[in-house]
Amino acid sequence: MNNFGTRELDVVVIGAGQAGLSAAYHLRRTGLLPGEDFVVLDHAPRPGGAWQFRWPSLTYGKVHGMHSLPGMELTGADDARPSSEVIGEYFEEYERRFCLMVHRPVEVSAVREGEAGRLRVETSEGVYASRALISATGTWDRPFWPRYPGQETFRGRQLHTANYPGPAEFAGLRVVVVGGGASGTQHLMEIAEVAAQTYWVTRRPPVFREGPFGEDQGRAAVAMVEERVRRGLPPQSVVSVTGLPLNDAVRRAREQGFLDRLPMFERITPDGVVWADGRSVEADVILWATGFRAAVDHLAPLRLREPGGGIRVEDTRAVRDGRVHLVGYGPSASTIGANRAGRAAARSVTRLLDLDGVPA
Repeated sequence: MNNFGTRELDVVVIGAGQAGLSAAYHLRRTGLLPGEDFVVLDHAPRPGGAWQFRWPSLTYGKVHGMHSLPGMELTGADDARPSSEVIGEYFEEYERRFCLMVHRPVEVSAVREGEAGRLRVETSEGVYASRALISATGTWDRPFWPRYPGQETFRGRQLHTANYPGPAEFAGLRVVVVGGGASGTQHLMEIAEVAAQTYWVTRRPPVFREGPFGEDQGRAAVAMVEERVRRGLPPQSVVSVTGLPLNDAVRRAREQGFLDRLPMFERITPDGVVWADGRSVEADVILWATGFRAAVDHLAPLRLREPGGGIRVEDTRAVRDGRVHLVGYGPSASTIGANRAGRAAARSVTRLLDLDGVPA
């Protein structure tokens, strides 16, 4: 329902996760005022970005590489508390301290070409006409579900990382975990402690990384993702090219046999899964820890996608429309990458708005 007709602003920021809040912070430093010159729209019910939806057993101490937002450190957090609570409270205080005035819950249905060179941003609270757009919508809203023959016949439960409830619900069950990333291994190690049987299935053999992961390795990983985005291909996550850290918990799980990987099955039956060589296992649950895709459907009317299927981005600007900036996309999908992208987007927007000369 519209709360106003069409409201003109300089910038609309879509999303109030790490990338969106970083962008809003840096826009404010340029002298743009929240609520007057720019607005932050978020579809979630409360502060915390995608973190608010994480499963309770993902405590803050298990979070890998959480970087503080610009201008306000996250300190003194209890490692035993759920990350959804710790980071949710941190984001809430951040929004309050910098008066970012996030509008929520607001759904953005489409961004189209508007009048007089502005973008028309259609939302559940009305239409915004903006000179620039920063899309910081992340990936959480687009879980990727692979399709396999017989999937619709499975009599057990199928669920995705996006609605993973924690290990308790799998007690005494036979569980197939699909996916070789960080979430898949975390789910598997938790579930294996309570399940009757677990099976770990991945498309490719997992790569475990020993030793420190320094700046050089980090830059190399980001560069690999960045190259795909520059070529207009769908982005891979930074985590997907860094490998899995071989920590003490992973070593214990390997010794216990929990991380004995199986190749991808060929089809799904009403009672389980079957491999090409005829081997089969019975299962009560299939958990798809198969990642996410960029949530950019709202940008479809602008026709930003390249033939390769992705949106070609240079720095943070969409190559096909320099008014549109994507942060938390591709190489900036990590928390530190999102911080840097927010700053870069704000600087680029100030140039677009002819506001050079003020600090970003």
